[in-house]
Amino acid sequence: MGFAIFIGYVVVIGGIQKFSGVPYPEFGTSAENVFRTAVLSLGVAGILLAITTTLLGWWKSALFEQQRSRHKWPIFVPVIMLLAAVVNLAYTDWSKIDALFLFAILLLGIFVGFCEEMVTRGLLVVALRSKLSEVLVWLISSATFGLMHLINVFLGADFGGTFMQVLLAFGGGTAFYILRRTTGSLILAMLLHAVWDISVFTSSFASTGTSPASLAPILILIAGVAVVWSVFKGVEPKHATEIKRVSAQH
Repeated sequence: MGFAIFIGYVVVIGGIQKFSGVPYPEFGTSAENVFRTAVLSLGVAGILLAITTTLLGWWKSALFEQQRSRHKWPIFVPVIMLLAAVVNLAYTDWSKIDALFLFAILLLGIFVGFCEEMVTRGLLVVALRSKLSEVLVWLISSATFGLMHLINVFLGADFGGTFMQVLLAFGGGTAFYILRRTTGSLILAMLLHAVWDISVFTSSFASTGTSPASLAPILILIAGVAVVWSVFKGVEPKHATEIKRVSAQH
């Protein structure tokens, strides 16, 4: 079920963005392009995800952990991401960003935070936990999040840059997973994801120079993989049995 939802999500996103006629490298070059590509596709996908989650009855399991990680210190990894986002925002020339573009980017951030987290670290995690260990839940959900970005090649991105994006997205996915496990809430991961994407788009569109946070994604990847074991070691979420029961009903 989780992979079926993921595939459907990618098809919807990719189809709408391809139909827009805007090549991937130009998605963030104007407010109009942001609306025609990311905002429209993510808005439609978000509605479909909300309907799907409601029909499955998975809102609680998708958004909240019944048993958080015993170890909270790995939260420093998503904190690094938050600090990097703040630096990116500080290195944005806000005089070059008008109100319409800012509105478009804010919508993009909100929509991408909800959609990408719900589909990979929400619904997919729920489905995976009904059958697999938590180690595999982290690995597969983070890898799926990274591989999701391969669709950018179909939309006009070069393969080399996209391959690096996939790798770094695996690290970002690990950071979001750690945030879910340590805080017990996917909502915080959605918010961090939104802030991160907003900072990336604004600093790319109107940069005041090379951001000191440009290497942060590599640091997040290394640190996340190095410490993620501590958030699932010896822990199996108590709601796994509940998830198996709910999954069996669908």
